[in-house]
Parts: sequence; C-alpha cells; structure tokens
Amino acid sequence: MGEMHGGCLCGQVRYSTHATPAFVGVCHCKNCQKQTGTSFSIVVAVPKSAVSIQGQLKTFHGTGDSGQPVLRKFCAECGSPIVTEVAVMPELTMIKAGTLDDTSWLKPSMHIYCDSAQSWAVIPKDSQQFAKMPG
Repeated sequence: MGEMHGGCLCGQVRYSTHATPAFVGVCHCKNCQKQTGTSFSIVVAVPKSAVSIQGQLKTFHGTGDSGQPVLRKFCAECGSPIVTEVAVMPELTMIKAGTLDDTSWLKPSMHIYCDSAQSWAVIPKDSQQFAKMPG
C-alpha cells in the first residue's frame, strides 16, 4: 500500500498518508464500541509523521489499560472518528478504516480486546487474537 486518502462524513476533514501500514487491526474494546456505536473499530496504523490532516478536529482525552493517554480525534462538525493516538505507541497514528476513500484492500490481520467482543462477532481463525492489548 502506498498513498491513502480519506475524510469525515461531512467532508470538512480530509487526510492523506504516504506510508505502508504497520498493521491493520480490529479493536473490540468497550471504548471503541462506544465511540463507533457498533461492535468494534477497524484501524490502519501508520507512522504519525506520515499523516497530513486538513480541517478542524476535536479530541477526546481518555486513558488506556496502561494508565497512559488515548487521544480520540474526530470531526468537530459531524463527529466522525478520524484517528486515535495512544501513548504506548507514540510513533503511530491509528486511522479509522471506515473513513478511507478506498477500503477494498483492507484485510485485518489481528483482533485485540477479544475478551470484550460481542458474542455474535465472528473473529477469523487465521488472524492473531489477543484477549487485551498485546504487550
């Protein structure tokens, strides 16, 4: 993968990156469920320095299991979640995959917080699976 583009529902936030993803994963934690309003969040992790965002974002400051900050950034106008930044992985930005213009290439290879997954959520047997956040 090379260049990726995306944005929010109302179009006031746009972003681009020219990076190969470090990973594509699915997070089943309760906070991602609440933020997305559904059962999980699919993220594309890329180097923070490779992401360019245009438009106004608001930030929700949370705390992860590690006790360290989790920053959930979203469009100030429509509320679309755009990226998440976690202090335990300071060099990465997790792009919310649903905001990508082209999602045809997505194939998550890991699932985290599987202990919090909805009972009906199907987790492929060929993916890495972690009960919580991997160490």
